[in-house]
Formats: sequence, C-alpha cells, structure tokens
Amino acid sequence: MTTATQTNNASKSNSSLADRARNAASGAQARVSSATSATMDAAKSRPYAAAGIVAGVAAAVGGAAYAATRMGSSNSNSGSAKDKTKH
Repeated sequence: MTTATQTNNASKSNSSLADRARNAASGAQARVSSATSATMDAAKSRPYAAAGIVAGVAAAVGGAAYAATRMGSSNSNSGSAKDKTKH
C-alpha cells in the first residue's frame, strides 16, 4: 500500500528532479548562447579564416560520406554465400 506520506515524498522528489533539469537546461542554454556569440564575433573579425575552416569541415564531411558510400557498395557487391556455392 502507498501512504499519503510516500506519495507526497515521491511528488517532492519528482518536482526537485524537474527543477534540477530546468536549471541544467537554463545553464546549458546560457553556455550555448555565449559560445555562439563568441563564434560569430571571431568569424566577423577573421572572415577568411572562418571561410577556410568551413571549407575544411565540408571537405572532411564530404570525404567521409564518399568513403562510407564506397564501403557500402563494395560490401553489397560481394554477394552472399549462396551465390558463391559451386554446383
């Protein structure tokens, strides 16, 4: 059986957990906002460096995507064990 005291304690625990989650989310939002502002300021003061970084990241992501598709296609061309069995 659940008593009123247990229900009240569980409710307090849930509300404190919700409060902690709200506080954590608020702190994270403040840090992300600060990081975004710093990044924008750096990009405005050094536009060519920012463009170079963006180009490098795009090349790395594109290369990884290309490699992933090539690996996937080489695995699909290997055929199954049933296809390799000689009759």
